[in-house]
Amino acid sequence: MEKEFLEIQNRLRGQVVQTDQFKTDEIRLVAGVDLAYWNGNDCEYAVCVIAVIDFHTHKIVEFQSTFDRVEIPYMPGFLAFRELPLFEKTVKKLTKKPDLFIFDGNGVLHPRQMGIATHASFSLDVPTIGVAKTFYRVSDDASYTEPGNTSGDFTDIVHDGVVLGRAVRSRPNVKPIFVSVGNRISLETATQLVMTLVDKDSRIPVPTRFADILTHQRRTSLKSGLNRSEERRVGKECEGMC
Repeated sequence: MEKEFLEIQNRLRGQVVQTDQFKTDEIRLVAGVDLAYWNGNDCEYAVCVIAVIDFHTHKIVEFQSTFDRVEIPYMPGFLAFRELPLFEKTVKKLTKKPDLFIFDGNGVLHPRQMGIATHASFSLDVPTIGVAKTFYRVSDDASYTEPGNTSGDFTDIVHDGVVLGRAVRSRPNVKPIFVSVGNRISLETATQLVMTLVDKDSRIPVPTRFADILTHQRRTSLKSGLNRSEERRVGKECEGMC
């Protein structure tokens, strides 16, 4: 299994485009993607939520979720293969087409430049960005220095002379976030768009913040075995964010 996954990653990495393939002034809808896991009945489960927001108002216009058993075991460097099946099922439920996807995870900031934001891009037709809350050290020499304490300050993460991502101070006095190209976008534009989508309530961009909140709500609901009426209530609470 690992050998097969490695071959897929090495084949796809040559198809990644790290230049802007779109016009930023044409962005209308942005999707945030997150997954949450839990164990039960001797099985591992996960739920994926995609929250779509209006780029200009930062309000949710749609969200969809999917949960299922996770069949692929965790293997370092191959997380995308665990998450892609649920993500692809959730994308099919969307009634609106996002112009950009932002993943709670990495893009080319990965040992083979194939994190979830990059790998998932091949089933989409739009640019993707990875925004991780914690640093993924892809090798011993790929580290970073702390950025300044002003919103928008950043330092590059370099490995073998190649910039794989940035540690970005999205707000003063908070830990940096880690921005990397998914596909079909430049790191400069990815950084600018992420900063545009950060507000005073969180250090991460609005789309993935909403996806994170809704993912944890869905996981709580599913773990608790709530009945249909209670799930509808949770759904209405989520809609209150719209």
